[in-house]
Amino acid sequence: MQNINEIDELIRLISKLPGLGPKSAKRIVLKLINSRDELIKPLVKTLAEVYKNISRCKICGSLKANSIECDYSNCKIIGKKYEKICVVENISDQWSIESSNIYKGYFHILGGTISSAGQKKEDLLINSLVERVKKDKIEEVILATSATVEGQTTAYYIQDSLKNLNIKITKLAQGLPVGGEIESLDDGTLISAFKNRSKLNSSSD
Repeated sequence: MQNINEIDELIRLISKLPGLGPKSAKRIVLKLINSRDELIKPLVKTLAEVYKNISRCKICGSLKANSIECDYSNCKIIGKKYEKICVVENISDQWSIESSNIYKGYFHILGGTISSAGQKKEDLLINSLVERVKKDKIEEVILATSATVEGQTTAYYIQDSLKNLNIKITKLAQGLPVGGEIESLDDGTLISAFKNRSKLNSSSD
């Protein structure tokens, strides 16, 4: 195979995507090259638009258009008023829960977990979660972090950060396997985990 720097670099970048290795990346690159007008041109255009116009909200962590300005008292991403927040690690977790149609409420995407590679408590959106709970008059915070050690450590830290607020804190329950990640769970498991979520704290009731 002839070494072409541009092709080698494209294979290297694509192989970094989840679930893809060098062989899969090579097949994808060949497909792209063989479909220049149908795939490469629109893909380049769309990627450039996403890079320019889409970012993560610095308050809730969700994806948003850069033209949207959010504040703590008015989540313009959702446009509805809820009384509960589901806390997840990553946007892929949010998408998995949304697809199950079991939950209706706000999401808060941390952007990782405590102790995960390169992540510290200060890097996660935990302080903004506390502010959202205060200013949005939230009644329940649902901790939907993964059942890994890092996920549970993060959940405990969040629970401690919210302990002085008069709110209900719950966690996902039955059906969530030890070491399991939210995005890998099927809809049935997620539905069971939400319906049987357990209370972690005792508020002033």
